[in-house]
Amino acid sequence: MRAQWKAVLVFALAAALAACNPFGLPSTRALETGAANMLTTASSFQIAGRYQAAGADWTVVLQVARPDAQRLVVSSGGQTVEAIVVGPNAFFRGQQFLASHVTDARSQAVVKAAGNAWWRGIAVSLPNLPDLTGGAAFRSAFLGPAVTKRTDNQSVDGVDAVELSGARADVFIGSAAPYPLLRVRLKDGVTVDGIANADFVFSHINADFGIAEPTSVIDFSNVSTLPPIYTVQTVDTSRCGSPCVISATLKNLGGPTGAIAPSTVTFSMTDPVSGKTLGTCAATVQPDVGFNATTAVSCTITATPVNAAVVTAVATNPGHG
Repeated sequence: MRAQWKAVLVFALAAALAACNPFGLPSTRALETGAANMLTTASSFQIAGRYQAAGADWTVVLQVARPDAQRLVVSSGGQTVEAIVVGPNAFFRGQQFLASHVTDARSQAVVKAAGNAWWRGIAVSLPNLPDLTGGAAFRSAFLGPAVTKRTDNQSVDGVDAVELSGARADVFIGSAAPYPLLRVRLKDGVTVDGIANADFVFSHINADFGIAEPTSVIDFSNVSTLPPIYTVQTVDTSRCGSPCVISATLKNLGGPTGAIAPSTVTFSMTDPVSGKTLGTCAATVQPDVGFNATTAVSCTITATPVNAAVVTAVATNPGHG
């Protein structure tokens, strides 16, 4: 009888210890629920870190604001592109990144005119991370049966964490309620949402990122929204005497507004024999004309022309800042 009571007492004590967890260690189920709930219920959070995709190394800062807004900044090889996504609308910014993805001279002129303004109408492939931003998808991909090892007393940026590891990733979850997701590190050779070798830190839970659609946007599907992009159509030297008055007809391949400064045209007179520049002058394009419209500018080169002198004109378009 005494042995039976002892057995009951030991069982009751073991049950009590499991229930109250006197060592302060949360259950694995509580940790997993807290991490999944954070991704599901938080009004916002940020993911920052590195990954590999399309054969390149990338860094990313992704801010997610519920219900349907995101801001991303991704960089690779010294090039950076920023994106704001609100519902179905996506806006991008990053002149160097865009320039590297176009090859023909006319497109390069358009990119230069766009400057560092926000644009739409040209899609950019950016990371889409549903398995890392949705609670149910995250739990299915990385938690539950996917966890094979637990390691307590870890640290993520000074915050005490529990590491739950499996074949796909190491997941770090805060050891204090409400058990937020702190870090995800993909295992070598694992690809999730099209990316590999990722190491992401989660932070800024419920922060106000102030994500909103930009107010000044270039639409590449409607070039009239671009600032002026003048090209030289013809050069007229019929009034080139001493002094030499020259003019050029220009065509605007962009719109009439939005440039940080007026466009200019620089004329040069060159000796065809020696190749020496005899003189130059510049003209400002004012007022601007609309898309596909033409205008003319002129200026005077004070140098005395020589026989068969070559006169050229080059347009400079400052574009957006």
